[in-house]
Amino acid sequence: MITIVIVSYNTRDILRNCLEALYRHGTGSDMEVIVADNDSHDDSAAMVKEQFPKARLIANTKNLGFAAANNQAFLQARGRYIILLNPDAYIGPSSLGNVVKFMDDHPECGLCGGKIISPEGRLEPSARRFPSPLSKLLTLSGLSARFPSSPLFNRHEFGGFAHDTPMEVDWVPGTFTIIRKSMLDAIGAFDERFFIYYEETDLCLRARKAGWKIFFIPDAEVMHIGGACSKTRKDKTFDSAASQVLSFRMRSEWLYYRKNSGPGAVLASSGVEMLWYAIRYLKNLLLPTGDAQKKRTAAATTIRQVIQSLKDTKFGRFSPPIPW
Repeated sequence: MITIVIVSYNTRDILRNCLEALYRHGTGSDMEVIVADNDSHDDSAAMVKEQFPKARLIANTKNLGFAAANNQAFLQARGRYIILLNPDAYIGPSSLGNVVKFMDDHPECGLCGGKIISPEGRLEPSARRFPSPLSKLLTLSGLSARFPSSPLFNRHEFGGFAHDTPMEVDWVPGTFTIIRKSMLDAIGAFDERFFIYYEETDLCLRARKAGWKIFFIPDAEVMHIGGACSKTRKDKTFDSAASQVLSFRMRSEWLYYRKNSGPGAVLASSGVEMLWYAIRYLKNLLLPTGDAQKKRTAAATTIRQVIQSLKDTKFGRFSPPIPW
């Protein structure tokens, strides 16, 4: 048996489509489906209960975040493999069978991820190296996006890799991930200090340290809308791709670096971000063109959020009370 876990938050219609695709393409698989709803206000939980009676519903009365809600489901999971599936990710034909076969054939693999495709058919980041201040600089500067096939400038996303063969990687996004339950039992579940973001990176790092391997495999696909749950937070500022809540990403990033690399890494990563946006602010102040005022405002807002998130987490030592 395999267990599919979906954590939802105000994504009723998207979640319905996700479940329909899952049951349609999961035909023939011995699977159980667990939906952990984080106190949605759009009747997501009622929709699951009424329209998908085979799914097991965990209806939380508080938004526990991605890590804690998944951990709830992990405690109930009966499958030897647990598949994490975002509610805005629609699984493709044969994906479940292919990913299970890969895990069966590779007992050294504790966790793997499949190919993530945008609604327009573009490949989204599906295989990554562990984050670093250098990779942050390459991303902020636009060099990674400008040279996506470069093993140097886009190193953190394996630039130049065609994503057409299995490959051992550092970590894979939680959008669509299969986890060996025996590995979870051995190393522990998600660190619940991460309300959202970086929890899967931290889990992969712990897995690697414990001797497990992480793989990307190309023949298990999902179509991913991106940021569906996050976008329901109208009170927050988002990154330039409009898929991550800036303050939440920063909090989790500082927590991750402090836990795994120490205060120096927090200083380096936050320093790179503040320096970059300070340069952007000065450039648009001294050499204004086009929407310079808008860019100055965005840069100043980001710098303020870096400082505030460092305060909120006590320089990466403390996770603010949930919900964030």
